[in-house]
Amino acid sequence: MLYSDRRRFLAGLAALTTTAACGFSPVYGPNGNGRALRGAIRADDPVSRGDFQFVAAFEDLLGRPTAARYALAYTITQTEVEAGNIQNIGATRVQLFGTLDFVVTDMGTGTEVASGQVANNTTYSTTSTQFATMTAAEDAELRLMRILAEALATRLYTEPGLTAA
Repeated sequence: MLYSDRRRFLAGLAALTTTAACGFSPVYGPNGNGRALRGAIRADDPVSRGDFQFVAAFEDLLGRPTAARYALAYTITQTEVEAGNIQNIGATRVQLFGTLDFVVTDMGTGTEVASGQVANNTTYSTTSTQFATMTAAEDAELRLMRILAEALATRLYTEPGLTAA
């Protein structure tokens, strides 16, 4: 039998009912914010390559805005730090830090419903060829923009001001 230890199974079942009793509801469940925010947030127009990558990743997660109720204003800041140096060669690893400051406003009323900051980082290796290093840097930037988009989407799912229409 799969659940041979009944005490552990019953304890897990009790934990689920306790979680449900405290107001927990799944993000993608009925009336969850995951479904309510799908296609409801329009990001500012991108101006840089990083902005384009961020908006594309954000729209992959929350859908393209069809009936946008909210506007997302954002600012992305990136910083590179040499993480590993070898004497007479230079940096062998570069760490890319990214910070996303955001403000979400209700398009109907103009009131701010959510704001804050998400941050993360990624790294890439430098090699002996300039082309390989440039490709690795671009890939690291793409990964960072996806990470920031996922962090923002997760944050917006839990914002109390963002709800279904």
